[in-house]
Amino acid sequence: MLNGLKLRNLALNNVARYLFLGISIATLIFFLIASNRLVKSLSLQERERMDIWAQATQRLAQADIDADIDFLLSIISQNNSIPVLVADSNFNILDFRNFNLPHKEETEAASFEQLSPQNRDFLSSRLHQVAGNRSLEELSETNPHFIRVEVYYNYPQYIYYEDSILLKRLSWYPYLQLFVMIILALIIFSAIIYTKNAEQNRLWAGLSKETAHQLGTPISSLMAWNEYLSAVGTSPDVTTEMNKDINRLSVIAQRFSKIGSRPELHLEYLNESVKKSLGYMASRISGKVNLTMNLPEEDMGVMISTPLFEWVMENLTKNAVDAMEGEGDITISTGSDKGKVWIEIKDSGKGIPKKNFKKVFAPGFTTKKRGWGLGLTLVKRIIEEYHGGKIFVKESEIGKGTTFRIELPST
Repeated sequence: MLNGLKLRNLALNNVARYLFLGISIATLIFFLIASNRLVKSLSLQERERMDIWAQATQRLAQADIDADIDFLLSIISQNNSIPVLVADSNFNILDFRNFNLPHKEETEAASFEQLSPQNRDFLSSRLHQVAGNRSLEELSETNPHFIRVEVYYNYPQYIYYEDSILLKRLSWYPYLQLFVMIILALIIFSAIIYTKNAEQNRLWAGLSKETAHQLGTPISSLMAWNEYLSAVGTSPDVTTEMNKDINRLSVIAQRFSKIGSRPELHLEYLNESVKKSLGYMASRISGKVNLTMNLPEEDMGVMISTPLFEWVMENLTKNAVDAMEGEGDITISTGSDKGKVWIEIKDSGKGIPKKNFKKVFAPGFTTKKRGWGLGLTLVKRIIEEYHGGKIFVKESEIGKGTTFRIELPST
């Protein structure tokens, strides 16, 4: 039943995450489409303005004495934002407007011929670069940025225009908006995850301290009963074994009391600490489990909290025994490399799929029929948050076993 509840909670958490991700993606797509439509609408408006500008230019060139020239000139002069070039069939530029020229003119140029050679070359190369090997007649039929104007009979001119600075900036706006929205979504998602983890940490710390507090009373009572049994002549073998278990309960209570607060780290020797932490487990695991320690002769110093470190080693060893179903080989190895010491716990159990290498440390993840799936989560917290180290699945193969690796800073 507990596993069912955990699976349902995990499923709800996954649904919430996917729902948040789906809403974020849908929002991004909506804004991107809306922005693109806005840019296309403005681009169409500029095209329409240039068509009117081209018609005014054509009518001005063909105007007779009775034509309203002032009106036509007003239409042409109203274009103060769209870059425009007017050229003949031979790419000779006849007029220009609204281009940011690379070289500053000493005096304002009224015509193309009055420009400096550098600026004339700039405008000519701009036109040739866009046209390529095609004629202006061909471009006026295929490229919406080229408009053919019939000035005189069989003497056309061609208007080439570019998007205005405003439109160019707006064309980048959807992508900038997309970038900002993605960053915002990541910040919100990170805040949610951080808040959730902080809440879990407070819950675990409170639960651990309350567990330690609740264990205090029965431990004191058991100690008193053990002293009474010794006083009334109970067999020393019985009271000795009871005392071992009482001490064990005291160690467990001490471990729980340290969760949620920064433990004091002391200089210890790694191999000695490993042997000590596995001493209790070695006498209590199945005789069908072969426990081997590959420890170098030269011991290595490391800053650890002994009660918590022993908890880590016992937890990993117990998980290895469970993975092998009480029969197989467990090998504990230690060593040092590049300013850090490491411990590897290798078993011959059923193995872990590669997709679950990181999931095994997540709260609630378990493959056992019983259990809360918090053991490896606490192990990761103890190693990484309290000892500044790292723990991960080094390798695993289905049906052959798994190797966990712990890395700690050396002294």
